[in-house]
Formats: sequence, C-alpha cells, structure tokens
Amino acid sequence: MRFVVLGAGALGTVIAAYLARAGKDVALIARGARAAQLASKGVTVTGLEDFTVAMEIVDQPGTLAAADVLILATKTYDTTAAIDAVRHMTIGNVFSIQNGVMKNSQLAEAFGEGPVLGAVGMLGGAIQADGAANYMMANPIIIGELSGQISARVAEIAAELTSAGLPAGATDNILSEEWSKFVGWLGLSGLAVLTRAETWKFLADRDTARIAARIMRETAQLPRHLGIPLKAGPPFDLDAVTSMGEDEVVALLQRRGQAQSSTAPNFRQSMLQDVDKGKQFEVEETFGYTVRVAEEHGLSVPTVETCYRVLAGINRIE
Repeated sequence: MRFVVLGAGALGTVIAAYLARAGKDVALIARGARAAQLASKGVTVTGLEDFTVAMEIVDQPGTLAAADVLILATKTYDTTAAIDAVRHMTIGNVFSIQNGVMKNSQLAEAFGEGPVLGAVGMLGGAIQADGAANYMMANPIIIGELSGQISARVAEIAAELTSAGLPAGATDNILSEEWSKFVGWLGLSGLAVLTRAETWKFLADRDTARIAARIMRETAQLPRHLGIPLKAGPPFDLDAVTSMGEDEVVALLQRRGQAQSSTAPNFRQSMLQDVDKGKQFEVEETFGYTVRVAEEHGLSVPTVETCYRVLAGINRIE
C-alpha cells in the first residue's frame, strides 16, 4: 500500500516517520527549507520515542502520479493550495487529519466522493527548533466511511497504521467523531491563544474553564441541529458537557486540567504553537466557520463570536 502524506508539520511528520520506520511505502510532501532539511538529515521523532529514519521526501508534488492512501496534514488555511498541488494524482483513498469540519467536502470537490474517508487525528506534537517532531500525546487516528459503515478499506488502512506503531481504529460513526473533536478543540484553542498558556493551566483555572465550557456548549448546537450526535465519554466527555449545568461542566474541565498537569504538562495547542512561531493560525476555518454556519441556521453563539473577532484581529495584527 502506497502512502503519501501531504504536510510536514508535527502530525504529518510523525505519521510518515512511523510508516517509514515500519518499512511501509510512504512519501512525505514538504516545502522549501523544511524539505531540504528532512532530505539531508532524515526525519527525526522525539518524545514518546526517539528515532531518525531516512525516507522519500518530495518537494515537487507534480512528480507523484498515484497513491493508495493520501493523508492531508496541512494547516486548514493551506488546504486549497495543498490540494491543487496533488489534484493531478490518481487517488485510491484520501482523508484529512486537519482541524475543523470543512475538509471532507474540500477533498470530495477535488477527487470525487468515492475516495474520501472521514478521519480525526488526536495525536499531539510540535516541531522543535531543530526540525524534530516532538511526539507528546499518542491518541488515536480514527477513520471511517462518511456513509457510516466500517468497510474493508477502512479496516485495512487502520491495520496498516497500527502495524506501524501508530494508535488507530475504525468507526461506523465518523461524523460524530469529527464533530466531537471539533467541539472540544474549539473550546481549547481560543483560550490557548488568549492565555498563551499550556493547555492544562487554563483548563484548571475556574474562569478560563468557564469560557471553554461556553464555547463547547455553543458549538455543540451545530451538530445537534444537523442531526449528528456527539461522542460520549473521553477525551472531551461531550455528553456531559452538553447536558450538565455550567458549574458542573466547569468542575469537570478543571479536573481534566489537573490530570493533564501530570500526563502532558508541556502540551500547547497547535494554534498556540503557531502563535509562538509568529505564524498565521487557524481562525477563519474554525471559529469563523462556526459563526457563519450558526448564523445560517439561526443559532446563537455569542462566546464563540466574541473569541472569533478577537482572534481574527490578533491574527491580522501579529
């Protein structure tokens, strides 16, 4: 099975490195100085494991003809350009581990609906100053058919990822998984930028935990309105977040923050990592998308909209 990973940020690098180390047929598409660094020094992973592996690095996607599995791992604001660079390829299967819920329709527009799978990537990591991918949280990659069943191709891809040492699984309700991740991610990411703190710190604080709770509860209206159930249980306990009183939700999030202070004390949300590096961060495709869709359906999301306006301004100013 031929894998092509599009995007050499933290998650794309980790996935490609594990596949290459396991002897899978994989190419990693990178750009500019990043591509040159990976090609000359190898792909390095640190954190949960430490290793360097030589693998195929591609800085000219036009040279690639086909892939059995294309994995989109770029930032959401780079999606259009990234897809355009590989639109010529013959694709058997394609999925995105990006943040947000716009990705499946974007992939279907480029490659047709047939190859597109839903997916969530719950791994946590960051690119270090030396170019290594610091792999901090080994949460699973979940894949599923958008129509709802667990197909043979989904099971095969999940098995390939698992055999490479990556936690992965298949689901018969990928839309629920995608929206559940999005609701939880939105609740954390805005606070990460506004506080500039590690995730556990603003979750453990009662005031910032309350803002996170309100963002999650407001955003959860969208999938509920669209008839998509949110996932019960960890990692975000969204069944509880959307059904309990606000004070109870705040206490739940504080407990999660206190637990994460020992399990992942240095973890910073991907949006904050971009701020740390002076880069653009994902606002329009996440907070902006939520505000626009809520308005289309007559839903009120005042906390989300306030965060959107502040974050959009920061993104332009910094």
